[in-house]
Amino acid sequence: MQLTHYTTNFNKKIFPITLICENVSNAPNIGSLFRIADAFGVEKIMFCGNNIPLGRKMTKTSRATEKVVQYEIIENISEVVTNLKTLNYQCIALEITKNSLPIHTFQFSSKKPIALIIGDENFGVSENILNKCEHTLHINMFGQNSSMNVVQATNIALYEITKQLQ
Repeated sequence: MQLTHYTTNFNKKIFPITLICENVSNAPNIGSLFRIADAFGVEKIMFCGNNIPLGRKMTKTSRATEKVVQYEIIENISEVVTNLKTLNYQCIALEITKNSLPIHTFQFSSKKPIALIIGDENFGVSENILNKCEHTLHINMFGQNSSMNVVQATNIALYEITKQLQ
């Protein structure tokens, strides 16, 4: 028998993970990010940029998780990352670069909170922010395409991080 929201027996847990979204501006993607942040016990989401759509199109995909996941909208991502680094966060970008490491080979530390930085749907994480991060990780892909949807990538990354931190 399939379980429902009321009959599952998952233990609720919040991980020391803050999801930093650089210019993620597609409303359905934002709604999906709320939903997976709730599913993976993310402590907080920070939306950085202009015109973050939190209206009806977003709530269609969030399924009311925007009411339970803490979030902030702060325009300047550079200030956010600099501030988190002073608070002893590990700033980790999810992006494919010349020097990025496959996420499954990376050992996440439970000694410091994690700021996972994801990027704009079209342009990814900016060079400026990549330079501020301690690590840049990517997801190995085996097809012709060199990228995947920001929500799909974030799902995979949060799965790997929480699997290691459990």
